[in-house]
Amino acid sequence: MLSCKHIMTMDDLTPEDIVTILDTADSFKEVNERRIKKLPTLRGRTVVNLFLEPSTRTRTSFEIAAKRLSADGLNFTASASATVKGESLRDTAATLSAMACDLVVVRHKYAGAPQMLAECMDAHIVNGGDGVNQHPTQALLDLFTMREKLGHLEGLTVGIVGDICHSRVAGSLVPALRKVGARPIIIAPKMLMPARPDILGAEVAYSLDEVLPELDVAYMLRVQFERAAQMPFPSNREYARFYGMNAARLGSAKPGMIVMHPGPMNRGVEISSEVADSPRSHVLDQVNAGVAVRMAVMYLLLGGADSGAAA
Repeated sequence: MLSCKHIMTMDDLTPEDIVTILDTADSFKEVNERRIKKLPTLRGRTVVNLFLEPSTRTRTSFEIAAKRLSADGLNFTASASATVKGESLRDTAATLSAMACDLVVVRHKYAGAPQMLAECMDAHIVNGGDGVNQHPTQALLDLFTMREKLGHLEGLTVGIVGDICHSRVAGSLVPALRKVGARPIIIAPKMLMPARPDILGAEVAYSLDEVLPELDVAYMLRVQFERAAQMPFPSNREYARFYGMNAARLGSAKPGMIVMHPGPMNRGVEISSEVADSPRSHVLDQVNAGVAVRMAVMYLLLGGADSGAAA
């Protein structure tokens, strides 16, 4: 079991919790490869996906994870939620509480939304991404993928490249890597770094080519044009020239270096199609890992182990 009731940031998880989740996800990955991908583990439990910001991969991944554990799932999106009529998040929380939900996955454009729900509900809260703050299950599935492909996490050097300033993925992955003994380096032009990049807890670099030979993992972030519309930004061509992962850079990296990306990808900007579709790219493996990791999170938070129905 886990030491926490909620997973809202990586601070909620101890290094031991992370290992427990990854090990549990290992067993669920095997379930996902069976012909019948269904377990009775969470039968009778209710999981709500409260996605008040657009999402495809994360929402679908949580939906599939709940169904494969036989939980009853309710899905709320921004367009189908009463929030479009002016209902506050607190009132939405009260409504969900009245429905006796067991676990709520929330995605919201504002940082702190999961904490607000946790204050108003007895249910377990899982952060599916809040503003530019954190996205902890993304970090967990990234760790799972790195461990699976490279065999270990401790001692790895991971370069997180791109739009650090607007990235909740970086906000979760940096502390996650530190908890497992890896070395994170954030790499970006100054205009895509936060005002105080040092407080993230990672090494800081402004040149990808300078640190590329050290990397075991090149983690390419999507340039979030929708969030960066009002800030000075070089052309896509210039960004790709200095910070994009292309065949030439891949050829000059360590032979065993892998490439990751949280998706969706801007092909030709942060990553070339040649790299994205190469054997050293593990973007689709990350997507696959997401279901197993989110199954593990639900299973452990909802006490699935107590039912005796393990994978």
